[in-house]
Amino acid sequence: MTDLFAPESGAATDTERDAPLADRLRPRTLNEVVGQDHLTGPEGTIGRMVAAGRLSSIILWGPPGTGKTTISRLLAQDVGMRFEPISAVFSGVAELKKIFAAARDHARLGERTLLFVDEIHRFNRAQQDGFLPFVEDGTVTLVGATTENPSFELNAALLSRAQVLILRRLDTAALEQLLGRAETLMGRPLPLLPAAREALVASADGDGRFLLNQAETLYAIDIADPLDPAGLSELLHRRLAVYDKDREGHYNLISALHKALRGSDPQASLYYLARMLTAGEQPLYVLRRLVRFASEDIGLADPQALIQCLAARDSYEFLGSPEGELAIVQACLYCATAPKSNAAYVAQKAAWKSARDTGSLMPPANILNAPTRLMKDIGYGKDYAYDHDQADGFSGDNYWPEDMTPQAFYAPTDRGFEARIADRIAHWDRLRRERNA
Repeated sequence: MTDLFAPESGAATDTERDAPLADRLRPRTLNEVVGQDHLTGPEGTIGRMVAAGRLSSIILWGPPGTGKTTISRLLAQDVGMRFEPISAVFSGVAELKKIFAAARDHARLGERTLLFVDEIHRFNRAQQDGFLPFVEDGTVTLVGATTENPSFELNAALLSRAQVLILRRLDTAALEQLLGRAETLMGRPLPLLPAAREALVASADGDGRFLLNQAETLYAIDIADPLDPAGLSELLHRRLAVYDKDREGHYNLISALHKALRGSDPQASLYYLARMLTAGEQPLYVLRRLVRFASEDIGLADPQALIQCLAARDSYEFLGSPEGELAIVQACLYCATAPKSNAAYVAQKAAWKSARDTGSLMPPANILNAPTRLMKDIGYGKDYAYDHDQADGFSGDNYWPEDMTPQAFYAPTDRGFEARIADRIAHWDRLRRERNA
């Protein structure tokens, strides 16, 4: 895998030497971009565009520090277009009008313009609509960058004219390569013990720019002896989670949290949650694990658990740290004190296995739609029993493939809301047996 920020060749100028480390390590070609091979490689969407020498408007959606700005600049370079960068935070309609006018002037001279809009989601709906005529007539090729879900933040009209490409967070190997390149450029290794180096990489959470900024801080300080994780934490004024070679500390804590939640111990659950967050763990990672727990270990015994966890995520994204962390605490305590059931999880695994084993079996013809005359003639939809036409809203029909014995994947427990679900299923099973006797 190549590097996201590869060192420049040749002697650096004074300006380059004074630039931030992340800027000095920006790649000069798309081939040097790391972690986004699914887009920039020969078979990737961007790679194919560059090979064809023509770009369509795109939206780059991904976490911070994954190369959105760099990729956009290199795209313009590789296809011979003007690169016009703006930020939605600092730009308004007046500046956009000037940019579009200049782009038209250059177009008359045969020069195409790539308009890069950083944080495009910060433009309001009316401002986003302002791009449409200039994108449609080719005045500019739009490349927008966003960390937010385009489905929610961008106009449907704009999305219909631009392809959304998803950038991935940088993995550990890519982040390690960035540090290696930084060490090559600086001519000396980072003053870190292996455990501290792993903690530094883990704290970046896939953000290459953040990692290089932290490395630059370390290089700017005279450090006599290599730092351990505690020394690194003290120096950077941030408590970092301690990760040994196998990252056992990280996985031990998330495992302990999960087990305490499953064991309905709210006190221990809160303790391990605090251990993780105060050690620098990313709150969104913890929220993802809570959402998973709500489905896997609570399920329909308390359907509100999943809603609580998703609400906690929304609250945290709205408030940030530290205020939003209280919502995480609330979700944690709710999950710890909710009735437990893994019946949905067990049912999923059984149903998935059955589907793989019997995936070619045809559903019975009576429950198939018949949108054409031919399909009606061969029996699709014939004798379908519409449940709402029955007095009790239940037909008792058979919905399984003809060559398959009906299965029982889901076995609800007698805990929480699932007790009521179990009664319903038992009632329907009894009626089905009576009506098919």
